[in-house]
Amino acid sequence: MAIKFLRPAAAAAAAVLVLGAGLVAGTGTTADDAYAAGAPVTSPAASATSATVTPARSVSPVGALFANGSHFCTASVVHSGAGDLVLTAAHCVKGGMSFAPAYHDGVAPLGMWTVTGVAVADGWTSSADPDLDFAFLTVQQPGNTASLESLTGANVLGTDRGFDHAITLTGYPNTTDSPVVCTGTTTRFETYQLRVACPGFPDGTSGGPWVTGGAVVGVIGGYQLGGDTPDVSYSPYFDDDIAKLYASAAG
Repeated sequence: MAIKFLRPAAAAAAAVLVLGAGLVAGTGTTADDAYAAGAPVTSPAASATSATVTPARSVSPVGALFANGSHFCTASVVHSGAGDLVLTAAHCVKGGMSFAPAYHDGVAPLGMWTVTGVAVADGWTSSADPDLDFAFLTVQQPGNTASLESLTGANVLGTDRGFDHAITLTGYPNTTDSPVVCTGTTTRFETYQLRVACPGFPDGTSGGPWVTGGAVVGVIGGYQLGGDTPDVSYSPYFDDDIAKLYASAAG
């Protein structure tokens, strides 16, 4: 049975800290434009099965997580005061991570950003609760005085916004060097889980952001660690739990 990303044994023990707090977004009318700006593509015809695969052509808040020289998960910049906060799935957390924003065609246009801190919920650390499958990462690039967010833009963290959204979903399959992008409509799956039917999101896309109106309202994760087929993905619902984690990470 395939899953979006197999949770490493070290993930449950991870918990360090981060910085941040706030807002930023862009607009776009095509998949490429929206990907570059971190904004959703909206269309009256958008449905749960509509999907567009596009290469990253510009700077973006979405990128690939790397460890041991290979990318294995997806993450995105979330607005924070320090501009150094990245969101992914908790089951993606492992040692020696780095983040490549706007990674495409084997190129990291803004270089690699080292993960220096991780914030995960206590319920994930103790029992890998699928409703708490999210994590905030602090990143930095030695010698760079600019914040990551000032270079990529960011999405606002959206909490308690309900279960039905027209979203843009982005992820990095671990067998390719460019992201896949899908527009789809989310539904409620379980009490604290969302579901979206977006074809072409296999292993490596875990942590990919679910973006609507410049806000990230989910990440691929949760039930079945994000889904056991590449055509349906899940996310934990973003409520007070992630809001509290963000507040503690933001300091």
